[in-house]
Amino acid sequence: MGAPPGYRPSAWVHLLHQLPRADFQLRPVPSGFAPQEQEYQQALLLVVALAGLGLGLSLIFIAVYLIRFCCCRPPEPPGAKSLPPGGGCVTWSCIVALLVSCAGIGIGFYGNSETSDGVSQLSSALQHANHTLTAIDHLVLETVERLGEAVRTELTTLEEVLTQRTELVAATRGARRQAEAVAQQLQGLAFWRGVPLSPLQLAEEVSFVEEYRWLAYVLLLLLELLVCLFTLLGLAKQSKWLVIVMTVMSLLVLVLSWGSLGLEAATAVGLSDFCSSPDTYILNLTQEETGLGSDILNYYFLCNQAVSNPFQQRLTLSQRALANIHSQLQGLEREAVPQFPSAQKPLLSLEETMNVTEGNFHQLVALLHCRGLHKDYGAALRGLCEDALEGLLFLLLFSLLSAGALAAALCSLPRAWALFPPSDDYDDTDDDDPFNPQESKRFVQWQSSI
Repeated sequence: MGAPPGYRPSAWVHLLHQLPRADFQLRPVPSGFAPQEQEYQQALLLVVALAGLGLGLSLIFIAVYLIRFCCCRPPEPPGAKSLPPGGGCVTWSCIVALLVSCAGIGIGFYGNSETSDGVSQLSSALQHANHTLTAIDHLVLETVERLGEAVRTELTTLEEVLTQRTELVAATRGARRQAEAVAQQLQGLAFWRGVPLSPLQLAEEVSFVEEYRWLAYVLLLLLELLVCLFTLLGLAKQSKWLVIVMTVMSLLVLVLSWGSLGLEAATAVGLSDFCSSPDTYILNLTQEETGLGSDILNYYFLCNQAVSNPFQQRLTLSQRALANIHSQLQGLEREAVPQFPSAQKPLLSLEETMNVTEGNFHQLVALLHCRGLHKDYGAALRGLCEDALEGLLFLLLFSLLSAGALAAALCSLPRAWALFPPSDDYDDTDDDDPFNPQESKRFVQWQSSI
């Protein structure tokens, strides 16, 4: 099948499409896009389960590391005030991990924006396709109604005026039959009328889901950014309570990062399968949802020389009928107006109607050509398979960096706050503070001397 203009599967699509897939029984699953099949659904769920496995291993590693740190730490000598060996390295490793997480947040914002741009392009293409289909229906309805009105009024009036000339009446009735034939042929051009699938409704649903997806990612990114900033602030101020609270929040963000990683990986794999060969799936799905013939769908989705225009015969017959009506009206104008001056008014009205009908007919020919809708199809695929997929891969990188950096920070933070001075250390208290034990002792000695 021919690819839409300007769309070619990217290297990322080919790479992700080549990854092996398996169901819950670890049996190989074909990489073709088949979301309705249970085996394919299991393959995508298995990708999500791998992220859950990564989360479990991270939590186990963090727990084992912290238990070892708490239980196997050598006792500190009494009165020791200097940092134990490696204390500064622990703090700096925590800071580096948090800075890596901040860099991942920047990547996440970029990926979220790219994904939103791709989905917006998809939604715009659907809206433009809906405008084209609506314009076709509107032009057909308007032209058929105009021709029906001409048959009921002007041509009927013209027959009444020309009753004395049978040959002129026969020509008028011939024009009537031709107009009715044009109306009948044009009605078959509104192929989307009565179809339950609405591109506009689909675009609104896509925009609605994308709005909440974008918002959810923004909230996740801001949450992680606040956790990183407040953790760095707690390390700088050596505030144990702040670092403890941010450690708990880091654990929450770690779980969210692994969860988003699983969803992004499964979505990227499924999207790559779809984008590697989208025509077959979309053709079958559209035919199932709309009930349209395969000749119409192949014409608009493929749009190449091997597929003929399914409306060409109707257009040709309509064009010939319009030409015959014009020639008959011109003959009536030459023959009837000199003898029946009252026939001039309906003839002029009929000529105006035919001019408008021809203008609408030429617009219909342009709208019914496959170029316009096929261009919208290509724009939708580019938005979904290029920009959206690229943004999704950046979000995947963000989640991976975030999960790794937060796991490293969770291992380092407890060791870092253990190096903070205790809250009951009076070495740095003010000498003039009456609650200072040294100052209280001097005060008692001064009273005894008095």
